[in-house]
Amino acid sequence: MNWQELLKNLENGTLRAANQDENGNWHANVEVKKGILDVFKNGTNTEFPGGFVDKDNLAVRGFSAQEGVRMVPGGTSVRPGAYVASGTVIMPPAYVNIGAYIDTGTMVDSHALVGSCAQIGKNVHLSAAVQIGGVLEPVGASPVVIEDDAFIGAGCVIVEGVVVKKGAVLAPGVRLSATIPVYDCVNERVLEKGEPIPENAIVIPGSRPSSSEWGREQGLSMSCALIVKYRDEQSDASLELEEALR
Repeated sequence: MNWQELLKNLENGTLRAANQDENGNWHANVEVKKGILDVFKNGTNTEFPGGFVDKDNLAVRGFSAQEGVRMVPGGTSVRPGAYVASGTVIMPPAYVNIGAYIDTGTMVDSHALVGSCAQIGKNVHLSAAVQIGGVLEPVGASPVVIEDDAFIGAGCVIVEGVVVKKGAVLAPGVRLSATIPVYDCVNERVLEKGEPIPENAIVIPGSRPSSSEWGREQGLSMSCALIVKYRDEQSDASLELEEALR
């Protein structure tokens, strides 16, 4: 497959940078990620209107009304090789990078980033200033995955291949990475490294004492995340999105 076919198949959703196996685990599609890197190698820097310079094979995408994507004017860019499903709303300014996958009914709010190869499910809400990290290299590294019906609060940062399972809710300001511990206060355990945020978990930002004696003497603390409850009817009602916005 040449790079032109790769971009086309990524854009129509027949090819993805990560896939879910029968056990619900996500894995990077190494060949796709290698192909995306080849896109950059095969491009030449060129000038675009407005004083922008990028690879000549990566001109910013546009959408037609027939595609069912609502991209509001004001500085948003969607790069080639990104899949954006019908029913998606993208508020300005936002950025969707190459290899990303955004499924139907998702809201990408202002100042949000959907990084390279990130996988976003159905009916997800990415609130203002959410940063979904991109992972192109190393090619075997799995990208960030946000599964269906998750709600990601304003200013959240999710990087380094973290997986957020269906229906999970992240309160504003939560930071998740491969090295930030997540404490499940409901089940009284610490999630193992690389373990996904569980389905329907409600997560808030937290802190824990420094691991060093000197740090404790100074009263220092480090970032963590806390699962404080799991979704119920009351929390579902508070997260219900107004359909008129779509």
